[in-house]
Amino acid sequence: MRKFLSRPKRPTGPGPDAAGAALWREAADFVRLHRSEEPGLGAPEGRLAEIREEIRATGTYRHTSEELVFGARVAWRNSNRCIGRLYWRSLRVRDLRHLTDAEPVAEACAEHLRRAANGGRIRPLITVFAPEAPGRAAPRIWNEQLIRYAGYRTADGSVLGDPRNAGLTDLALRLGWPGGPHTAFDVLPLVVEGVDDKPRVFELPADAVLEVALEHPEDGWGGEWGLRWHAVPAISGMCLEIGGIHYPAAPFNGWYMGTEIGARNLADTDRYDLLPRIARRLGLDTSDDRTLWKDRALVELNRAVLHSFDRAGVTMADHHAESRRFVSHLEREERKGRTVPADWSWIVPPMSSATTEVFHRTYDTAELRPCFAHHPEAAARARGESIRRTP
Repeated sequence: MRKFLSRPKRPTGPGPDAAGAALWREAADFVRLHRSEEPGLGAPEGRLAEIREEIRATGTYRHTSEELVFGARVAWRNSNRCIGRLYWRSLRVRDLRHLTDAEPVAEACAEHLRRAANGGRIRPLITVFAPEAPGRAAPRIWNEQLIRYAGYRTADGSVLGDPRNAGLTDLALRLGWPGGPHTAFDVLPLVVEGVDDKPRVFELPADAVLEVALEHPEDGWGGEWGLRWHAVPAISGMCLEIGGIHYPAAPFNGWYMGTEIGARNLADTDRYDLLPRIARRLGLDTSDDRTLWKDRALVELNRAVLHSFDRAGVTMADHHAESRRFVSHLEREERKGRTVPADWSWIVPPMSSATTEVFHRTYDTAELRPCFAHHPEAAARARGESIRRTP
C-alpha cells in the first residue's frame, strides 16, 4: 500500500479554508514520500514548514526542481495503463514552468519532439509548463498527442485520414489552419491555449516530426499505399498532478510498442481500419471470421511496423519483450515494498495476449499519486469541443 498515505501524524494545516487544507494534505504526503525515497535530502519537517507558510500566503506553493523531477518520474511509475515503466527513473525533465503564452509553449513542444526523437534513439522526456494557481489558469495543449494525423470529413460522410482526430481537424480549420495536402497522414498543427489567450494553431516544423515509412518485409503494399507513422508518442492531453499542484500542459513520451500502431492505430475499425484491405491484398477468405483472416492480416501488419522501425533505426519495443520488462518492473518494485498499479485491459497487449507473461497475472488497480490524470475536459478539447476554463 502507499506508505506515504498511511502516516497518521501531520503538521498543522494552513487554516480552515477547505481548498487550502486539501492542498496541504497532498503536499505533505508528497514531501514525505520524496524524503522517504531520497533520504539524503533530510527530514521533511523543514520543507513542510516552508510549504505551509507559502500556502497560507498565496493559496499555492512552488515545487523545487528536485521535487518536480521526482514527482514527474513517480507519476510515470504510477501510470496504471503503461506497460513500459521499467525505465521510469530515466525520464528527463524539462522545467519550463515560466512559460504561459501559446507561442513559446508551441515552440517548446517542437523542441521537445526534436530532443525526444534523438535521431531515432527515442528518449523518455517530459516538458512541464506553468501550473494552475488560485485566480490563474494554466496553458493548455488541446491535442491529445503532440503529433496526430488529420481526419478530414468528406461529402459522403467518410473521413480521409484518422477519424479519431476529425473534431480537432475541424477546429484547426476554423482557427485558420489551411489544411495539409489531404493525404491520409497529414500532421495536425498544435492547438495551444495560453493563459490569457484563445486557442491558436501552430504548425509543427518538419524537423520536429520524425516519421517512419511502413513497408512489409516481403510485399510492397505499405509503400504503394503511402503508409507511415510518427516515431514519438508524446502524450499532451493528460494533467501531471504532484502534491496537489496541477500541470495541465506537461507533454511526455516514452517510445512505441509495435502493437500500439499495428494492432490499434492502423487496425481499429474506427481508426484506419486496414485489416480488410490487407486481407484482400493477401487473397484471404474474408467471408467468415472463422477463417481467421483478421488474425492473419493483423500479424502481417504488425510485422510491417516492426520491420520498418528496425530498418529506419528508430526505437520500438515489441509486445513480447515489453511484457517481460514489465514483469521485471513488477518484481523490482515489489522487492522495494511498493505497490505497482496496473489496469489489466491496458497492460495486456492487443495481439497474441496469451503468449505474453502479463496476460497470466492479476494486478492491483490502486490509483496512486503523483500521477498523470485523465480529465474529461481535456478529452473534450481533443475532440475539438469548446470548454470554458475557470482559473
